[in-house]
Amino acid sequence: MISPTPRAVWLMAAGFPLMLLIGILAPGLWVLAAAWIMLVLGLLLADTLNAAKLTTFSADLTPPALLYIGSEDPAKLTVAFESGPLPSRVEIKLDTGPLLEPVPLQGLRGWNGREHIVDMPLKPLRRGEADLIAVWARWQGPLGLIRKQIRQDLSQQVPILPNSRWVKQEAVRLYTRDADFGIKQQLHKGDGSEFDALREFSAGMDRRVIDWKQSARHRHLLAKEFRTERNHNIVFAFDTGRLMSEPLGGVPKLDRAINAALLLAFVSLRAGDRTALYGFDAQPVLSSNLLHGTAAFTQAQALASTLDYSANDANYTLALTDLSGKLKRRSLIILFTDFVDTVSSELMLETLTRLTKRHLVLFATFKDSALEDLLDAPPETPEDISRAVVADTLLDERKLVFRRLQRLGVQIIETTPERFGSTLISQYLDIKARDLL
Repeated sequence: MISPTPRAVWLMAAGFPLMLLIGILAPGLWVLAAAWIMLVLGLLLADTLNAAKLTTFSADLTPPALLYIGSEDPAKLTVAFESGPLPSRVEIKLDTGPLLEPVPLQGLRGWNGREHIVDMPLKPLRRGEADLIAVWARWQGPLGLIRKQIRQDLSQQVPILPNSRWVKQEAVRLYTRDADFGIKQQLHKGDGSEFDALREFSAGMDRRVIDWKQSARHRHLLAKEFRTERNHNIVFAFDTGRLMSEPLGGVPKLDRAINAALLLAFVSLRAGDRTALYGFDAQPVLSSNLLHGTAAFTQAQALASTLDYSANDANYTLALTDLSGKLKRRSLIILFTDFVDTVSSELMLETLTRLTKRHLVLFATFKDSALEDLLDAPPETPEDISRAVVADTLLDERKLVFRRLQRLGVQIIETTPERFGSTLISQYLDIKARDLL
């Protein structure tokens, strides 16, 4: 498509006062007015012929193989002109689907041969298949009087998965933070409650670990040594309903929960525990078998990526009753969910009352920063005061629900998205250290 630029419009309009004067004072010189119009049209034609041709333009986009939610990756775009003149500047716009943030317009200057390579940032908003629809390009002629614009279809798709890259980075940081240089054998002793061996008692050891019977038999003090317990069942239960599908800091709550759960799954599988994934909204949507061994982490990633967003409210009674029926032994159930007020949480509390009789439940949710911001905002108008009162009421109801959960014996995590993964792992290690399973 070829269109005039604002410069061409102003150039044509500049001759109108002259034409008006000729028409009033010297009508016989009307030829001069026509000559001005022909001059401008001639300049437009010359600018069109000397500009880079639309038929010589080509764009080749090489997207990344995968995109990760909450992370930004570049797609390499190669813009080229096969022949003819090269424009001094080309404006490029990448047209994407609704699962990606709009890519900003980029202006390209300078050519390597007859091509220019630029990175187009792709940042996912939701999981799924990201559509790369088309590349739009436009440039001006040498005189700046005309603009050429072209659209080249791409019809490419890139899968968007949970952020396993962040999980791996956090796992590496976690396991290398306190590591010594060289190779050190890890015995996993001394921090559990499962008996492993006897050793001679030494100063500084807890006197409660002394085995008095064996000490009397051997005639010197012997202490019990314990090892870390293994083969615990860790179940990640995801609420995929309406509240968990809402964005938090640009990323849906569900995806933030999945990232933290995958990090804990990596840690627990490496520690010898078994993990399972369970998802529900109005009804159960995912129920996996127990996974064990570090090799099963890839399967956990694939299962987590199948959890889709839903506009339905969570049915805790159906989902948690179904989950309880599938578990044959005491397990740690980590429930990733959210609620608004005490009314919407009544059915959840009733179901958790029955669930905590057999299992240990960890309730994991995010701080409601929007309510806290409304409460802390300076009251400049009566509307600000009303919002603050409503926010304070909702936060009080939220604290009431947490107190009721604690009375049921439910462990609670409520923190910011940045600290969600580390807090979850700390709580898991604390549960194992206290032998609550």
